[in-house]
Amino acid sequence: MLWDIDGTLVETAQHGRWAFADAFLEVFGRPAADALVPMAGRTDHSIAIAILNREGVADAESHLPRMYEALHGALAARRDRIATEGSAMPGAHEAIEAIAARDGTLQSLLTGNIEANAAVKLSAFGLERLLDLEIGAYATDSGVRSELVAVARAKAAAKLGAEVAVKDTVVVGDTPLDVEAAKVGGARTVAVATGSYSVAQLEATEADAVLEDLRDAAAVVRAVGL
Repeated sequence: MLWDIDGTLVETAQHGRWAFADAFLEVFGRPAADALVPMAGRTDHSIAIAILNREGVADAESHLPRMYEALHGALAARRDRIATEGSAMPGAHEAIEAIAARDGTLQSLLTGNIEANAAVKLSAFGLERLLDLEIGAYATDSGVRSELVAVARAKAAAKLGAEVAVKDTVVVGDTPLDVEAAKVGGARTVAVATGSYSVAQLEATEADAVLEDLRDAAAVVRAVGL
C-alpha cells in the first residue's frame, strides 16, 4: 500500500509551498514571483521546473540538483513550524496502524515530494516510524508520477526478494492526479477528500473507492481491499 503525503496524511500549513520560494531565493539570489505555481497532485520535479521556466531560468533541468538540495534545507528549517502550525490528518495514525495489523501488508509512500522532504513532513507528526520509507517512490526517483507505482514495486522486490503484484498494490491520495497516476500504473485507487477536492470531484475520477476522510479506520481497511 502506497500513501500520498500532502493533503492525504498531513497538512503542512503551506510551509511546503513556501519552501520552494526559500529554495529559489537561495539558489538564484532573487525572490520568485509571489504567486507560486499549482502544486496539488504534482511532483516536486514538475513544480520546480514550472517555477524555473516561469522565472526565465535557462536549462531548467540542470538546476534541479541545487534546487532539491536547497528545498530540503528550506523545509527542514521549517519542520518545527510545520509540527506546531500543521497537523496529521484526523485518523491518519489509526488508519496506518489498522492496515499494519493485517497480515502480509506493506506500507510506504508514493509521493510527489523529494525523498528527503517526505521524511521531514512525516517526522513532524511521528508518522515516519509507521511506514517503510526505503520502498517508497519519490520525485527524486521520477518526475513522472505515473511511473512511481513501478518504482515502488521494484524497490519492494529488491528489498524483500519477492515481487508485489500490481493487482495487490493500492495507492491512496487526495487529488485526481493521484488517481490518474495510480490507474496508469495499474494499481487499485483510493481517494480521500481531505485535500482540496470534494467527494463528488473524486468520485468523478472513477477511483475504486472514495472516502470523506481517514477517521473510520475500518472503512479505510475495507476501501483498500483488505
